[in-house]
Amino acid sequence: MSSLKNILNFQAGLGVLANMFLLFFYTFIILGHRPKSTDMISCQLAFIHTLLIITGGDIWLWDIFELLNIENDFKCKTTFYVSRVMRGLSVCITCLLSVFQAVTISPSTSFLAKFKYKLKKYMICAFLFIWSFNLLFISNWIFYTGAFTNVSETNQMKVTKFCSLFSMNYIIRALILTVATSRDVFLVGLMLTTSAYMMIILLRHQRQHKHLHSLSHPRASPEKRATQTILLLVIFFVVMYWVDFIISSTAVQLWMYNPVTLSVQKIVMNVYPTITPLVQISSDNRIINMLKDIQSVCHHILNKG
Repeated sequence: MSSLKNILNFQAGLGVLANMFLLFFYTFIILGHRPKSTDMISCQLAFIHTLLIITGGDIWLWDIFELLNIENDFKCKTTFYVSRVMRGLSVCITCLLSVFQAVTISPSTSFLAKFKYKLKKYMICAFLFIWSFNLLFISNWIFYTGAFTNVSETNQMKVTKFCSLFSMNYIIRALILTVATSRDVFLVGLMLTTSAYMMIILLRHQRQHKHLHSLSHPRASPEKRATQTILLLVIFFVVMYWVDFIISSTAVQLWMYNPVTLSVQKIVMNVYPTITPLVQISSDNRIINMLKDIQSVCHHILNKG
C-alpha cells in the first residue's frame, strides 16, 4: 500500500509541475503573441488537469484544508465535486481539441472547411456551454457526498480515509449513471470519428507527398506534427478513460470500495493528465526552442562566471 502511495505522490508531483509549466507558457503565448487556434484549448486542458490531479488524489489539498481548520464535510464535498467536474471537463475539452484540429486540417473542398474561419467564435461558445453543463450536471453529487461516519456504514461507501458516498435511490443512481455514460459514449465516439478522419487526411497527404517527392525526405510540417500529437493523446485518453470508468462504475454499482482499488483507480485517473503535458512539451517547437534558449543563456552565464 505504501508503494502505491509513493507512486501516486510521484505521479501527482510530476503532473502538477508539467501542467503548471504548460499553463504559464500558453497564457504567455495567448496574451503576448499570435496564438494558434488550439492554444486556448491546450491552456484550458492544462488548468483542468492541474486541478484534477490535486483534487482527484487528495494530494496536498487535504493538508491545506487542515491548516485552515475547515470541517471534514465541507472538505469532502469540495474535493469530490471539483474532482468530478474536472474529470467531465477533461473528456469534453479533449474532444473539443480533436474536433478543432480535424476542422483545421480539413481540405478546402471538405464540408468542415467553411468552419475554419469561425473557430475562435465557436470556441468561446463551446467553452461556455461545456463549463456550464459540467458545473450544473455534477452538482447533484454534493448532496450524496460527505465526511465518513461510523453510524450505519451500510448506507455509505468509503471513497477516501475521511470521505464517503451516501446511499441514493436506485432510480436516481441509474439515471445519473445513464446520463454520464451517454455523455461519455457520445464524446468518445466523436473523438474516435474525428481521429479516423484526421488519419485518413494524413495518409492521403502522405501518399500525395511521396508521389511528388519520391526522391526527397522533407521534415513533417508543424500542422502535421500537431495532428499526430493530438491523435496520440486522443487514443491514449480513450484507453485510460474507459479503464477508469469501468473501475469507478463497477464500484458504485456494487457499492463496494477497498483502499487498493481506490489507489489503483487514482493512479489510472492521473495517467492521462500527467502524460498529456509531457507529450505536448516534447512536440511543440515553440517550447523546445524556448528551453534551448534558456539552456544557452544558463550555459553562457556559467562559462562567463
